[in-house]
Amino acid sequence: MDLLLAATEHHSDPGIMPYIVGGIAAAVFVILGIVTHSYRDVANRHSHKFDQSTQNTSGHH
Repeated sequence: MDLLLAATEHHSDPGIMPYIVGGIAAAVFVILGIVTHSYRDVANRHSHKFDQSTQNTSGHH
């Protein structure tokens, strides 16, 4: 029992600070948001290709 108490009392290394972990997570979300934002108009850029394919009435999908 004394060994368990001694092991729990001697915890002085906090590791990575919580605000650093939060900052890293926020940076990852910002990067993912920028990547997502860069693809927002891809369908409209290629709409002329989509319109040509819908005019094909040969019965195939």
